[in-house]
Amino acid sequence: MELKFLGGAREVGRSAILMKDDRSIMFDFGVKIDHKSEFPISTPHVDAMIVSHAHLDHSGCTPAIFESSGATTFGTKPTLELSTLLLDDSIGLARKQHKNINFHKSSIKGLTNKYVALDYGHVARFGNFDIQLFDAGHITGSAVSLVERVKARNNKRVVYTGDFKLGKQTLHNGAEIVKSDVLIMESTYATEDHPDRDLTVKKFVEDINFALDNGGNVLIPVFAVGRGQEILTMLYENGLAEYIYFDGMAKDATSIAMHYPGFMSNYENLARAAREVNWIGKRGDRRDALNGPSIILTTSGMLNGGPVLDYITKLNKNSEIMITGYQQEGTNGRSLIDKGYITIDGAKRKISHPVHTYDFSAHAGMSDLHGYVKGSEPQTVICVHGDGKNAVALAESLQMEGYDAHAPKLGETIMIKD
Repeated sequence: MELKFLGGAREVGRSAILMKDDRSIMFDFGVKIDHKSEFPISTPHVDAMIVSHAHLDHSGCTPAIFESSGATTFGTKPTLELSTLLLDDSIGLARKQHKNINFHKSSIKGLTNKYVALDYGHVARFGNFDIQLFDAGHITGSAVSLVERVKARNNKRVVYTGDFKLGKQTLHNGAEIVKSDVLIMESTYATEDHPDRDLTVKKFVEDINFALDNGGNVLIPVFAVGRGQEILTMLYENGLAEYIYFDGMAKDATSIAMHYPGFMSNYENLARAAREVNWIGKRGDRRDALNGPSIILTTSGMLNGGPVLDYITKLNKNSEIMITGYQQEGTNGRSLIDKGYITIDGAKRKISHPVHTYDFSAHAGMSDLHGYVKGSEPQTVICVHGDGKNAVALAESLQMEGYDAHAPKLGETIMIKD
């Protein structure tokens, strides 16, 4: 068995891992988006593809695989709908910015037509492989993938975690640990643990109430898929629904997620939150959101576009900005945190409002990564989807514990012996 790393090796983004055996199977095919778009280093012909979840760093180039191969794609139904939403948006954005998108829009429909939607735990046979998906605890529809080679001898269980979280979130229980022979695992936060979530929620809510009591607007940029639904439900559960104005593509993603109550643990409160908050329907509604104390929950999560850029220049003097998600280098969000300014239409804009950050990560921290390895009991561990420091640190620490662990470089091939 051969594993080749076409993306996501010692980097965060453009996850793309090719497994070649009797059949060739691609795990994810994503894009890295910061100040430019970076695609996997090649687009091979494959027999099948498995998409772990909808975020573009895992799904953003999947139509290119359909163009090259016409391959059958496996994933959950929410992943198909949510990734299609994000892919359509990314095409529109790329055209506005005159960027390459690496596939034709028509290929999204082709991929959809050859998509096999699996529920968690259901087994699909593909050649000499059984494919099975398990809850990854990351976002709606996210999956840990098990590909088991089934032969008279030398069976092999390959598990690909994608992005996962063992700890409970507002909308999701923790990931299911799956036994493996070969474990391909993310390493995003391999050298740190996340702070206590309950304490972070408490501080977040206290800070919001302080700003509201002062008559301010609270601007919360969120990722459309995952964080938008998580924060919406969290605020509802803390009695803040009446103040919330919900805007941007997070609205569409929430409507899609609500079609799949079986893929989240707290659907009822998401549905209640969606009924009680103020949905922004037209640009004029944004004036209402700014007219008095309010919580504005909107995209984009890294402030690179979307309604958030319309709001941020119109906040009243008592307003505050609250960042709840990872801000990649080269984005407006990172610039705001580090330097106090953002760029709108090519012009730098100084932002004077206080900016707070909160760790509501939907990724496993250091302890959970080691816990997953211990529970999965692999012979070989491959550390991906982490920068060079984190991927290498995780592999080295696992080697010290006796595991055959690797942090492959981009383009590297690893042979797995029977």
